[in-house]
Amino acid sequence: MAAADSPLPLDTDQVLKLAAQSMFDTFARSAMGTMVVDREHRIVWISEGYKRFLPALGFANEHEFVGKRVEEVVPNTLMAHVIDTGQPILVDLLSNHAGTFLVSRLPLRNAQGEVIGAFGMVLLDHPETTMQPLMQKFSRLQAELDSARRQLAEQRRTKYTIASFIGSSAAALEVKRQARRVAQTDSTVLLQGETGTGKELLAHAIHAASRRAARPFVGVNIAAVPDTLLEAEFFGVAPGAYTGADRKGRDGKFKVADGGTLFLDEIGDMPLPLQSKLLRALQEQEIEPLGSNQVVRVDVRIVAATSRDLAAMMAAGEFRADLYYRLNVLPIQVPPLRDRLPDLEALVEALAEDIARRSGMPHKDLSTEALDLLSAQPWPGNIRELRNVIEQATLMTDDAQLGPAHFAEALRLAPGSVQPPSPAPLSAVPLAPNYSGSAAATGAPALLRPLQQQLDELAIAAIAAALKSTGGNRLAAAKLLKMSRAALYDRLARHPELV
Repeated sequence: MAAADSPLPLDTDQVLKLAAQSMFDTFARSAMGTMVVDREHRIVWISEGYKRFLPALGFANEHEFVGKRVEEVVPNTLMAHVIDTGQPILVDLLSNHAGTFLVSRLPLRNAQGEVIGAFGMVLLDHPETTMQPLMQKFSRLQAELDSARRQLAEQRRTKYTIASFIGSSAAALEVKRQARRVAQTDSTVLLQGETGTGKELLAHAIHAASRRAARPFVGVNIAAVPDTLLEAEFFGVAPGAYTGADRKGRDGKFKVADGGTLFLDEIGDMPLPLQSKLLRALQEQEIEPLGSNQVVRVDVRIVAATSRDLAAMMAAGEFRADLYYRLNVLPIQVPPLRDRLPDLEALVEALAEDIARRSGMPHKDLSTEALDLLSAQPWPGNIRELRNVIEQATLMTDDAQLGPAHFAEALRLAPGSVQPPSPAPLSAVPLAPNYSGSAAATGAPALLRPLQQQLDELAIAAIAAALKSTGGNRLAAAKLLKMSRAALYDRLARHPELV
């Protein structure tokens, strides 16, 4: 009879359902607050305990809260991540303007094992009072992370803008116009020019003027990286790819620059075997880390630079033609310093100021004779060489003004050659053929023309003679004619036949 009164044994499904119900009820009672979110991330239920958090989250009651997407109303929540991945987060710290909470998040599945939502619990609403060691560690790690992010952002920030490319000559203005134009696109830019002309500065400037300015700017000097390491440098390394590789793997420059700009300096030095892989990365915007079979999508804008003749290298079989055409979408030719001598004085002033700031020494002016001497140099190293010369002259003397003698050592000049060649007297120089003195040739009636016209002709003839006497040195010509450089440049702009 007693056996007949005993309860019937439960099957496995019944036990699991009762266990689940019991666990849910226990969590709902013991947790500070709980919520259920559906597959679309919408909040479908909150417990009575959770309602006390609503005012801090900006809601008057549960009717305003329930039905919203959880990521829209609970800052920093990971409930959506649990639903999308199906992975639980058993213990976590959640911080937002409502406070700091110890939370747990579990995915909810149907009979087929499909994720249909998530269950979240606030285990403690003031963990800092009961979990001091854990909270101190969390605060320290958060502070370190914030500091690392600030340092990384500082390192990845562009150093220059288009205004940093100093000069108002026609050549400089054209380069800046082209830089502003290409900055508005995502197409590949190829900067070509001699060493020291400012290609890296322009790469920074193009990024700073683009829609990617808030994203990373990452530069790689291909000539400075050993050939055997270039592939890993560009595409990264999978965990344990080879002996000695980092167990966690390492991101390459393409991945680091994702969303931003990748600057490939000295692209002409890239070895042929790697050029095909670079071409694929540029065309497909996909990379494959070393030692991995996984293809990673990236969004990177390429700015390349070279001081070599890529077209000649392509003809000689030293550079892939398909990669050349892929890089040469928006070419910009950066002029050498000798082709923009009108900018020399402004460049000297800017470089002298920067040298003074970095060295902590007083700013030093250059005499007119020193500027004339510098303008007469060939400058094969361009602006980089000019800076080196000015810095050496600045640091090797206490004089407040730098004259030609201060540059003798830097320019490797003989003691008797520190002064620029003295131009011949203007009276001893025959006038240019196009300006041979029409009044004298045609007789007195020619003098009856308007005086201003005759003065203009005389001025043009004098400028032509001065330029011929100084070998085209405009600074020396201006000094010879006792006129300002600005006035000379204005005349040359109005009479291009003189140049």
